[in-house]
Amino acid sequence: MLQPYRRILAIPGALSFSAAGLLARMPMSMTGLGIVLLISDRTGSYGKAGVLSGITVLAAAAANPLLARLIDRRGQTRVLPVAGAVAALGLSVLIWSVEAGWPVGWTWLAAAVGGACFPPYGSAVRARWAAAVTERGQLTTAFALEGSADEAVFVVGPVIVTFAATSLHPAAGLAVAICCGLTGGLALAAQRGTAPAFLSVRGSAAQRPGLLWSRLLPLCVVAAGLGCLFGSVEVVTVAFADDNGDRSLAGWLLGVWATGSMLAGLLLGTLPGPGRPLLRLRVGAALLAVTVALAGLAPSPVVLGGLLLLSGITIAPTLISATTLAAHYSPATRLTEGITWVTTGLTAGVAPGAALAGVVVDAWGASAGFVVPVAGGLLAATSAWMIRARTASPVGPGALEDETVDKSSAPASADLWRRTDA
Repeated sequence: MLQPYRRILAIPGALSFSAAGLLARMPMSMTGLGIVLLISDRTGSYGKAGVLSGITVLAAAAANPLLARLIDRRGQTRVLPVAGAVAALGLSVLIWSVEAGWPVGWTWLAAAVGGACFPPYGSAVRARWAAAVTERGQLTTAFALEGSADEAVFVVGPVIVTFAATSLHPAAGLAVAICCGLTGGLALAAQRGTAPAFLSVRGSAAQRPGLLWSRLLPLCVVAAGLGCLFGSVEVVTVAFADDNGDRSLAGWLLGVWATGSMLAGLLLGTLPGPGRPLLRLRVGAALLAVTVALAGLAPSPVVLGGLLLLSGITIAPTLISATTLAAHYSPATRLTEGITWVTTGLTAGVAPGAALAGVVVDAWGASAGFVVPVAGGLLAATSAWMIRARTASPVGPGALEDETVDKSSAPASADLWRRTDA
């Protein structure tokens, strides 16, 4: 079962850059929750906590594609250290401003800087994999590994940040997130040997390789719905645990949710061939909507944990499928950017999801707050099933011919993720 993973991790440098990327991505699961725990403790309002968390992710959604394009043009070793350091500084100022009682505008500005400058580490690692592997099936396994790594982050991160914030200091969870992101990012940037080659693209915009927007935009809509679901579940789960007398339960409940996803992702990576990513995306999004709706009916933390585990099983296959499709639609010189646009859609959905969930929880309680993730799941499911299997709108002079999105029958030599579109 583990043989496919042994094969890709035997590639020189693969284990090192994947491990560094894992540590660098820890803030993905820790920053939002750390902000919620800090602000709700200091102000008593989940609404304010959700808004501040939303500012962070909204800034990331706006800036990440620009950072990704800069990485593709200037290289990971140049961009990642600078961007990561500025992001760490912004989040540090956020903590200081809250503890020192600065005007709220400074806190919002620090949150925006911390979110906008946080590098797209997941896309950067996946770009390294795309440059390292030689077979389509290996790329599917590599993306499954990284998808499972993302979920491992969401298993461990919430537990760490909740323990630190509730046992040590309300700001300790966010401080740990800052240290993990900066350390992992610097370690990833230092590995120059596995960094993908970058091309400084010159000339007019018409001469540059294009992204297949007719295919990427629908994926971004699906991702936005999923992001709304993820962001709102995080806030609602903290409130649910608080209503049941122990806020520290939130980290364990979110960890259980991510555990289901991690196990499903690992299993997906052992399957032969690239599979059928569009079908997985459609079915996975629909199942997510249904299972989150069931979680909203939980009468106790134990029942909620069981339902979140069931829901988590649908997460990784859905996200891995979206990432795989995004990689197929991106030229080699814009691979990081192409993948990042989909993750940006995901991030953009987290902001309104977290904010709306906080408002609903403040007004009607934690159980009512599950209405927001259910709505996000329905948006994702509906959008996924509306994506056509074929498109008649090729983009750019070197875009692919009109073709079926599901490439399960294509030969391994197709190397769709390596084309130049130039």
